[in-house]
Amino acid sequence: MTHLRAAEIQDEIDGDTLHEECGVFGILGHPDAATLTALGLHALQHRGQEAAGIVTFDGKQFHTEKRMGLVGDHYTDPAILAKLPGTISIGHTRYSTTGEVALRNVQPLFAELEVGGIAIAHNGNFTNGLTLRRQIIATGAICQSTSDTEVVLHLIARSRHTSTADRFIDAIRQMEGGYSMLAMTRTKLIAARDPTGIRPLVMGELDGKPIFCSETCALDIIGAKYIRDVENGEVIICEIQPDGSIQIDARKPVNPQPERLCLFEYVYFARPDSVVGGRNVYVARKNMGINLAKESPVEADVVVPVPDGGTPAAIGYAQASGIPFELGIIRNHYVGRTFIEPTQSIRAFGVKLKHSANRAMIEGKRVVLVDDSIVRGTTSLKIVQMIREAGALEVHIRVASPMIYHPDFYGIDTPDADKLLANQHADLASMCKFIGADSLEFLSIDGLYRAVGGEKRNAARPQFTDHYFTGDYPTRLLDKNGDNSSPKLSMLASKG
Repeated sequence: MTHLRAAEIQDEIDGDTLHEECGVFGILGHPDAATLTALGLHALQHRGQEAAGIVTFDGKQFHTEKRMGLVGDHYTDPAILAKLPGTISIGHTRYSTTGEVALRNVQPLFAELEVGGIAIAHNGNFTNGLTLRRQIIATGAICQSTSDTEVVLHLIARSRHTSTADRFIDAIRQMEGGYSMLAMTRTKLIAARDPTGIRPLVMGELDGKPIFCSETCALDIIGAKYIRDVENGEVIICEIQPDGSIQIDARKPVNPQPERLCLFEYVYFARPDSVVGGRNVYVARKNMGINLAKESPVEADVVVPVPDGGTPAAIGYAQASGIPFELGIIRNHYVGRTFIEPTQSIRAFGVKLKHSANRAMIEGKRVVLVDDSIVRGTTSLKIVQMIREAGALEVHIRVASPMIYHPDFYGIDTPDADKLLANQHADLASMCKFIGADSLEFLSIDGLYRAVGGEKRNAARPQFTDHYFTGDYPTRLLDKNGDNSSPKLSMLASKG
């Protein structure tokens, strides 16, 4: 009997899911900085489950704790939090899209520089990170991780500016791609967002102390007040003054680019209760289902979501179509890593370790199966088979986003283009046959745009980052394409 690696079995469970690289959280000047950071990371756990790290400063020295696994597995331990004293803290929860899965790559990364210690954490990917890494190694630098975040530390160290804030700005002006980033020094908490605004970052406040995090749900969990989104291309420097007050200096690009938030934040990544770019994620996903029902109606008896991602869209589809909504699939939230010997005989369990058919809601019915996205189609195939085995008369798949044709280079772990379902079949009918459904339809790109932003896509000036659907990448891809032309860098103006 052939034995399979545990990772292969986990792949069967995870199936057609996309993964976001990480979430970030930081707070300045609060006596419970580490505890609040741990809570914030817990709220951002959906953005990365491989590892988590926290760095604090207690007025004398920096402290760090990095752990593989979930936030709740480690940072609920009072003994671990006791190792993180101080009033300044940043934290990071990780899913790797660049760099190996190893403790040395867990962020925040820390370095002792000429101007003092600095810790950095970021969400997203640099599209010129490998190119810059080769350049700095060629000049004698030593890299101790495979994380592209380390490149930023080297650029800060090499900058000729005197202050850490100016060195930080000098460094990120050389980085390209999609990112939101936090840095901390002995007295400062610095937040930055990429010039295009691909990755989200919000500013909040608790007890008069500034907070930055990837999503508003991290503010909600600690009772913090949402202040505003960090603007694309903006750097915000918060610094504790000698009298204990906090000075905030917002620096913005002189010639800002139009913001293009990643559409997949709305389709899949962000938590439904978060507000991203001023838009409630749950409402956007429900609108996707409403538009999907208008674009791709079908005669059926029940609308069933593929949980949890497809649930809001399925609710919208049911309301717009008048077809009853039912939980025809029950998700097991406690799968974790497989606890059984990964042999060929248990490979067939696959999706059933994560999803189970609710036969009472499916048997003898025509089912509309609503999912948020389809990547490779392998999980969809197994779910359709499971629904049929539960007695469904028909299975119609409706996907609340367009077909994915192109890989991502901004922090989403997508397969190579040739492994995407849309590129493996000549047409929709072929995809439908492969999955085994009676019909298959995807939401149009304009339907998605209307669901999120209220208007159809402007092809000349797209309102969102949508390259995975359209091939329209918002930045150059230096590491991939070897484009050595000079990047367009925006100068930063003080007090913008």
